[in-house]
Amino acid sequence: MAVLHLTPEDFDKTLETDLPVLVDFWAPWCGPCKMIGPELEKAEAELSGKAIVAKVNVDEASNKGLAAKYGVRSIPNLVVIKNGKEVDRGVGFMDKAQLVELVSKHF
Repeated sequence: MAVLHLTPEDFDKTLETDLPVLVDFWAPWCGPCKMIGPELEKAEAELSGKAIVAKVNVDEASNKGLAAKYGVRSIPNLVVIKNGKEVDRGVGFMDKAQLVELVSKHF
């Protein structure tokens, strides 16, 4: 599976799983967000079958409500959601190992 790009229309459906979901709130103009992209891809490959990895572009008008719902004030902002509830969060650049560690405590 690949990193999912979520919108409000598919966000809640994606959370309907027993797996932890790592959501990266990002924007195209954000330098650290660009740097974390390849790290997310690597983390997704390692977490495949154990977690879902997704991104939400906070610059898209339709996604601003999601960013507000999760209190995103700075990006990249990585939220781990399990059973519909936030269980962990990381802010700023994280490499693959840090991303995997953030999620793996919630298997």
